[in-house]
Amino acid sequence: MTGKAKPKKHTAKELAAKIDAATTNRGGGKAGLADRSGIEKGGHAKLECPLCKVTAPDIKSMKIHHDAKHPKIAFDETKLSNLHATVVAESSTKPKPGIRGSLKK
Repeated sequence: MTGKAKPKKHTAKELAAKIDAATTNRGGGKAGLADRSGIEKGGHAKLECPLCKVTAPDIKSMKIHHDAKHPKIAFDETKLSNLHATVVAESSTKPKPGIRGSLKK
């Protein structure tokens, strides 16, 4: 424990961890929200269960889910839908009201 007048010094490990936490993308914020929600490419999850629509990042996780939640049905990899292969297209290219400069000419 340090004395009253001595300031606490940070170790190189603590400083490196602080810099890493500040500069590394952890998936938060608006960009992370779009990624997690699955609007663009299905988010972090790649596969979707055809029975209950639960998503999983890989085949192994989907197999574990299927064995736990659907034990009476045989697991078939061909029935899984790949969310990264299907790209969601924009419904219209019209400018949306409320976005700055969209209706002004």
